[in-house]
Amino acid sequence: MTMMTPNAAYAIPADPAAIATAATALQARGYHVRHVPDAAAARLAALELLPEGAEVFSASSVTTEAIGLTQEIDKSGRYTATRPQMMAMDPATQMSEMRRLGAAPQWVVGSVHALTCGGDLVIASASGSQLASMAYGAQNVLLIIGVQKIVPDLETAMRRVHEYSLPLEDARARSAYGMGSTVHKVLTLHGDIEEGRVRVVLVDEPLGY
Repeated sequence: MTMMTPNAAYAIPADPAAIATAATALQARGYHVRHVPDAAAARLAALELLPEGAEVFSASSVTTEAIGLTQEIDKSGRYTATRPQMMAMDPATQMSEMRRLGAAPQWVVGSVHALTCGGDLVIASASGSQLASMAYGAQNVLLIIGVQKIVPDLETAMRRVHEYSLPLEDARARSAYGMGSTVHKVLTLHGDIEEGRVRVVLVDEPLGY
């Protein structure tokens, strides 16, 4: 299979006007938004939001790994981390339990692949393991989003997924697992009926893809 080349245009941080527009749109849709300057501030903001002892599912995310948040959730002992529990199970005999753990935690923490200026959040996945909790199952959703992911509209968001995020994830998966990745499922969040269920930390420093 031919290796894909990511479109570097999607790695450029949005300008201040686009960031302000996206933040305002997110708030209008019922999301709580914090805007921070860099990775260190993003990690601090996330840890301030996560209650100690909470059940937390750390969705697979290069962004949260880059700021040390995944490691803090899964290894510090401060939280009831569901991912290590899932990884210790046998998919051949315990897949139902694994699905339940990932689908309805108190908190799910991750990122997105695109954020539109209108406030739409787009998350692509090969397996879909993080999508159920983000869409409905988790009581709380925490998303860390670098401002390079801001795009004008949903059409551009999907191009970003396929032209930038997928090639980079494909390369990562080949290195880590010996097999490539694909986009089987895409979740688009347009809002939430529960005010503040979704919390977004916007980060001026580019993080993830």
